[in-house]
Amino acid sequence: MAPEGPGVLYRFVGPRVIAKRDDGIARGTPIASPEDVLRWVTSNTEGHQSQGEVTVTFVVNEAGTLLIADRHSEHVACAGNQPVRAAGEMCFVVRDTSVTVTRISNQSTGYCPEPECWVGVVAALREAGLEPTEGFDPRCEFRRCPECRAINLLKHDVFECVICSAELPREYNCQAP
Repeated sequence: MAPEGPGVLYRFVGPRVIAKRDDGIARGTPIASPEDVLRWVTSNTEGHQSQGEVTVTFVVNEAGTLLIADRHSEHVACAGNQPVRAAGEMCFVVRDTSVTVTRISNQSTGYCPEPECWVGVVAALREAGLEPTEGFDPRCEFRRCPECRAINLLKHDVFECVICSAELPREYNCQAP
């Protein structure tokens, strides 16, 4: 059963070895304004832009603040091994002094956030003075296999585990204890 309500927090459910690399300090940079994005891009993206677009790892922390980190960072490190309201990847186009959000996904196999976490992303972006896109692209759904416990990213509505071929549940189950 999926967590309910606007205050949903997602715990890290990925490999423990990845979470243990973190020392509990959030490595993500808090974004409170477009200027924060500009500063981050200026100091962190050498060689990481593709066709003028910068892709970052992001989380929305428990307080509702957007944190960003290098695209190759783990979400759990960005969040300091804390629960999040949302996680995924975000793309920006930065021109001179303007920042445009061009794409956002909820693709995080460490936190497995549901598509419903979109409301937290929108709130964090607007709080930072940034305009959100129309929705997640891609919009990801995750399921944990009841047989082998692997986390699966659903594709094309195929509810079959990629590891052991067991049938996956139709209901969200990644945050279940």
